[in-house]
Amino acid sequence: MAATHAGPSYMTIFWWLFVLTIIEVGVIFTPIAKLVIAILLISLAVSKASLVAMYFMHLRFERLTLGLIAITPLFLGTLLVFLLVPDHSAVPHKTADSVKVAPAAGPR
Repeated sequence: MAATHAGPSYMTIFWWLFVLTIIEVGVIFTPIAKLVIAILLISLAVSKASLVAMYFMHLRFERLTLGLIAITPLFLGTLLVFLLVPDHSAVPHKTADSVKVAPAAGPR
């Protein structure tokens, strides 16, 4: 006989995801610094991904080992981002402000 688990219904999780999506849309239009907006959007996206993984993929009711396997890609992705940041800042990037283009000589 299969063991059953008590947990929130799929519709409850759907409504939580819906509310978090509405909050994400609201965050975009708030007049705050772009860095704060980015941090809020990333944290909301991670919370939504966690809800999906925990309830729709049933990781909440699995053993700890399976949960660690699911979290490993998030850890590796974050590590790679922080490892690549110094490479990005080491290369001087050309912007439109640094490149001055002389106007073309027209007919006189």
